[in-house]
Amino acid sequence: MSDDQVVSMTARRGERCPGCQKPSVERYRPFCSKRCAEVDLGRWLKGGYRIPTDEAPAPGEPVETDEDMPR
Repeated sequence: MSDDQVVSMTARRGERCPGCQKPSVERYRPFCSKRCAEVDLGRWLKGGYRIPTDEAPAPGEPVETDEDMPR
């Protein structure tokens, strides 16, 4: 099966790459390519995705602010 056929199969379901909004490809699902998957992984590893919380940091734990986060 060619990549074009895989794209058309996933495009029918309306799945889009969360990185660039192109139709997702089964091989890299939910992404459209290896590049988009690796960009997303890099964001995870650098702490680009986090859940905001109202909890106080533990004693001795560094306090991060929004200005500390990469964009």
